[in-house]
Amino acid sequence: MGKIPERPETIFPQITADYREVFGEELVALILYGSGADRGYVPGKSDLNFLVVLTERGMEDLEKAMTVAARWRKSRVATPLFMTKEYIDGALDAYPIEFLDMKHNHVTAWGRDVLADLEIGPGHLRLQLERELRGKLLLLRQRFLETEGRDRELRRLIRESLPAFLSAFKAILWLLGREIPRERSELVEAAAQAVGVGAETFGRCLLVREGRDNYSPAEVRGLFREYLGEIAGLCRRIDAMSFPAAG
Repeated sequence: MGKIPERPETIFPQITADYREVFGEELVALILYGSGADRGYVPGKSDLNFLVVLTERGMEDLEKAMTVAARWRKSRVATPLFMTKEYIDGALDAYPIEFLDMKHNHVTAWGRDVLADLEIGPGHLRLQLERELRGKLLLLRQRFLETEGRDRELRRLIRESLPAFLSAFKAILWLLGREIPRERSELVEAAAQAVGVGAETFGRCLLVREGRDNYSPAEVRGLFREYLGEIAGLCRRIDAMSFPAAG
């Protein structure tokens, strides 16, 4: 422990043993989600995100996990999300984007796959999509001005904000009954075909996020303006979508 894993699955036996030792029969599942569960994992740069599913009784003893969580942070394992199955079922209407993303992209390290059969309501999902996208657009406009055009800050804004829009693309494709690709570049192309987002703009943002571009500061500023324009257009398209009301 303390060593950065080259592949996430190599730590499954040990991290499972640690949490089973702490919670025993109150541990329902240990599930890896996010970039570590797909090809987006980069050793030393990507955090490993786990969902720890406990019984209600286990949740009462949450402080037992403090030492284990602290030890695993040395291996770039983020402090896990701790939930009960009851919490997950009750939160599907409030956080459908997040749970859809987890459902689509996870690996069960141990226990019951509680994400596989989640039922996402289309109306709740469309409503959260519009709310999240509009909120993020307002925030990005504000932070764009705060950068005063500095290249480093603009790049950081792109890197930090892009994953939320990739998750939104997955949600949109799911709403439209389309296949959701696992590769990020293919996801962008699929969203472009489905709702007309700018594949070139988001593709260039992907290069910035992955550190694979050679854009000048002026080009990054121009890219960020395009990025804002594409997000505004996406908000309009989501607003025009119609699904059963979220009740």
